[in-house]
Amino acid sequence: MKHFLKKLGFHKPDEMERHIVFRAQRNSYIFLVAALLVWSLCESYRAYVYHTRLNLVPCMLLTAAALIQTFSQLIMTRNAVKDDEDSFETAPLLKLIILVCAVTSVIATIGAAFLLMGVRA
Repeated sequence: MKHFLKKLGFHKPDEMERHIVFRAQRNSYIFLVAALLVWSLCESYRAYVYHTRLNLVPCMLLTAAALIQTFSQLIMTRNAVKDDEDSFETAPLLKLIILVCAVTSVIATIGAAFLLMGVRA
């Protein structure tokens, strides 16, 4: 089975291959975030100018991508230094969770205010 997987190209990458994969993933992530940002701005502009309904899909995808990337980075950093007594890298995770909850609460409050005032999106 191991030989079959190696023939298909599945193997443990060396340091150079990991570096190449990391750079490729970083480039694709930057492209996707930029594309979602442009898409979100275009949708917002179209909703504002033409008074159409706002498409929230690009906004939600952009927010989800940013949150997943941030949480993944914090969890990996936390796991990498969890046995190190001199490191204080575990504290930002709790702070970030509190920040996300606060921002979500503010957005929900603004959304509820718009709904109660009768503003169309």
